[in-house]
Amino acid sequence: MALNEQPAAGAPEDGMEDGPEDGALALGGTLESFGDSAETRALLGRLRAVLGDHSAREGALERFRVIMDHYQEQPHLLDPHLEWMMNLLLDIVQDKTCPADLVHLAFKFLYIITKVRGYKTFLRLFPHEVADVQPVLDLITDQNPKDHETWETRYMLLLWLSMTCLIPFDFSRLDGNLITQPEQTRKSVMDRILEIAQSYLVVSDKARDAAAVVVSKFVTRPDVKKKKMAGFLDWSLSTLTRSSFQTIEGVIAMDGTLQALAQIFKHGKREDCLPYAASVLQCLDGCRLPDSSQTLLRKLGVKLAQRLGLTFLKPRVAKWRYQRGCRSLVANLQLCTPSRRDPRTEFEMPDSEEDYEVPEEVESVIEQLLGGLKDKDTIVRWSAAKGVGRIAGRLPHELADDVVGSVLDCFSFQETDNAWHGGCLALAELGRRGLLLPSRLTDGSER
Repeated sequence: MALNEQPAAGAPEDGMEDGPEDGALALGGTLESFGDSAETRALLGRLRAVLGDHSAREGALERFRVIMDHYQEQPHLLDPHLEWMMNLLLDIVQDKTCPADLVHLAFKFLYIITKVRGYKTFLRLFPHEVADVQPVLDLITDQNPKDHETWETRYMLLLWLSMTCLIPFDFSRLDGNLITQPEQTRKSVMDRILEIAQSYLVVSDKARDAAAVVVSKFVTRPDVKKKKMAGFLDWSLSTLTRSSFQTIEGVIAMDGTLQALAQIFKHGKREDCLPYAASVLQCLDGCRLPDSSQTLLRKLGVKLAQRLGLTFLKPRVAKWRYQRGCRSLVANLQLCTPSRRDPRTEFEMPDSEEDYEVPEEVESVIEQLLGGLKDKDTIVRWSAAKGVGRIAGRLPHELADDVVGSVLDCFSFQETDNAWHGGCLALAELGRRGLLLPSRLTDGSER
């Protein structure tokens, strides 16, 4: 082929043929439906048959992975089929006559689906009636946390347990008579769930992430928070205090604990979490996570800091936010002159602004977030930028403007590229939320 000659459209180059992977890449984002429904149903239907043949079992598992991977970029196409796929697999899990190996295999398939679609979408499909609480608890209790071959089972069971925590009945009703024999007492369901969650927050596999989800849904329940929230938070702070990010065990323990705390302060009611926020912030400061070499710990530290900041501040929509004027650029430029300014782009300071007191702890939170904007890893900078935007949206105008000024300080020639990038992310987030007023635009252009 001549140098200036192009191959025919759709024709493979010399010595190359289109394989299955090339076809998948060519399709890209053009899939319109879940076209592998029939094959998937057949794969799930013959799990019992392939259990005894190691080669056939691994082949079925790998084929299912390949099918699911085709929908990584369009996972929503799986939604109409999630229910029947889950039902086929849960029929195996809930069948007490099935061998343990088959149950573990079913959970491996469930995990693959969850990995593609995301656990938040998949979560609501788990059965979560009152009758499901005890069986799920018993299944988790029977698991071996040290068995590295079955971590998918523990991960999925914990997610399932988190859904059963949403039943609208007091857990004490499920206990019955805790005293079975004289001088012999059973643990309550509430104690069993919390004990399981705490034990899995410090494991080294992905079950740690699911345990944090369990805690966030369980501890924030109305009947549980009165009895268990204070005790769990004390346990969490003690775990953080005695753990060090210099050791592997310490990193694992801090990771699970920080995840749990961040989710509690996200999903819990503000009035329930506020009494503990100052103590948690003080403990977080003492952990000195910015000095850690673990990216995930630094990210979780920033995430928890912003959740604490939102807890200190009352939920409110800033009335001083920028209100978009005309869609025409020419009209907007004409309105920039004082005599022709559009009143929609102005703001009036509400009377309540002067009476709104900001707790002193918010200053510490903002300092941590501004420090996160200069972190060496993008994932930490991005989390800090989102935190800056969320916190600024609840502050009075003058304090929020100070935050914007601090963000602009990132654009100094004495700062690193990381600080510039973090500053850009923060400005983008502030602009998206309408927290960058026209009066600040000249400051940004000068820098």
